[in-house]
Amino acid sequence: MLVDARTIPENTAIETDVCIVGAGAAGITLAKEFAGQGFRVALLESGGFEVDEKTQDLYRGENVGFPIPLNVMRLRYFGGSTNHWGNYCRPLDEIDFEARDWVPDSGWPFKKSELDSYYQRAQKICQLGPFEYNSEFWQSKTNPPLPFVGNRVVTSIFQVREPAIRFGMVYRKEIVSAGNITTFLYANALNIETNDTARIVTRLRVGCLQGNKFVIAAKLFILATGAIENARLLLLSNNVSKAGLGNQNGLVGRFFMSHALCEPALFLPSDPLIPATLYINSKPAVDNLRVTGHLTLSHETQRHHKLLNFNAVLFPVYVAQTGLMSLKRLMKREFDTLAKELRNVIADIDGVATAAYWKLFKGIIPVQAFSLTCAIEQSPNPASRVTLSSERDAFGKQRVCLNWQLRAVDKVSLRHSLEILGTELGRAGLGRLKIDLKDRDESWPDVIRDAGHHLGTTRMHIDPKKGVVDENCRVHGISNLFVAGSSVFPTSGQANPTLTIVALALRLADYVKRSMA
Repeated sequence: MLVDARTIPENTAIETDVCIVGAGAAGITLAKEFAGQGFRVALLESGGFEVDEKTQDLYRGENVGFPIPLNVMRLRYFGGSTNHWGNYCRPLDEIDFEARDWVPDSGWPFKKSELDSYYQRAQKICQLGPFEYNSEFWQSKTNPPLPFVGNRVVTSIFQVREPAIRFGMVYRKEIVSAGNITTFLYANALNIETNDTARIVTRLRVGCLQGNKFVIAAKLFILATGAIENARLLLLSNNVSKAGLGNQNGLVGRFFMSHALCEPALFLPSDPLIPATLYINSKPAVDNLRVTGHLTLSHETQRHHKLLNFNAVLFPVYVAQTGLMSLKRLMKREFDTLAKELRNVIADIDGVATAAYWKLFKGIIPVQAFSLTCAIEQSPNPASRVTLSSERDAFGKQRVCLNWQLRAVDKVSLRHSLEILGTELGRAGLGRLKIDLKDRDESWPDVIRDAGHHLGTTRMHIDPKKGVVDENCRVHGISNLFVAGSSVFPTSGQANPTLTIVALALRLADYVKRSMA
């Protein structure tokens, strides 16, 4: 059933069994799993079926660290940020789950093998290809992995469905038509209410931008609003616990992570016809599936050198781009300034001649270089955090204040990883790597940017002094409050998080179904 929450009378009390807050990848996966079960479900979405400026503005906040465009990076309507994601998927690596002695605060409560069966189910929900992430499985005569010597550098496979599936569109009918699920649109969670000891959640206070407010009572509540908003809602719910729910040890909002993206190196191949098709991010999809290889370091190499995880994808730079383009414009008489185009051709005459030779006799333009775009694992950092700002939103609630911080060790690890990659490219006779990343200071390249993979603010740990939720994603100290999504990740690894978000949601759904039974 579908309900426009704006039509609900003021102070109405709605009763259900399970209340899910947020209809993004995690919330929709949970709802799919609960459809047809023997308990009632309320699914709350802040927006409608299309983006709305006033609703989206609720994401706006303050940046005091590395800047993140808070009100555009995440989408606040049915389907959440899957409405603009790239469907870029792979599981986390085994090493990402380990407690690494060189990465303080690392380690998940379980091994990757705990999630393998859920990853296979998540693969289908994300509408990907076979559950295979071994580069040898995908190699062919046209897509072979680069022939490195030894195993210090390996190929990390990503699957990309094109066009990307929009969870809110693909799974809308299934959820809305489920007899035991009521989906509330334009319903904003404002406050989580508990009993006097804050051990049991009793109600969720909900409001609409049009003015009406109501409450939802349930046996079990699940927050699935993203790493920033999950933390914000817990911090705002401070009627009984003054520091906020789940924050008895001051951990809610801490350890915020994302994948930092940058272009710190240029790969200059020894052979302009190097078979690097597998690693080129711009190649077309086949049967709606694109498989891309990323260069990364083996787990053994990471352990030996005490490095964080990372990956690099290649973007080709073709021979004589400037000079050849000017020559083409001259031949077509499509230019504004004759002198400028002639100068470009003359300045790059060797490159133009080389390109002309290859084009005339080989039918192709060879690659001159590859720009590397790197995604780096960020070390867990308690100072990188979400707090509440003094600014207020349309409901009078404090907006978020984000302090995204990267450590010097993150940069040192990236630099060292690139040096190993460069050494191995040379040892295999593949070419050389030109690294443009200073290692003598803590500054980052000006072009460093956020990948939009927000993680870690309600991290998972069996010890309540080290995490906000336990191994089953239940908030420590509260019997019926759970958290879904990437906010529970203790570490980020090198992979995009959505496949793991869906896998964890499936695992949580199974746990809830057992509990409700």
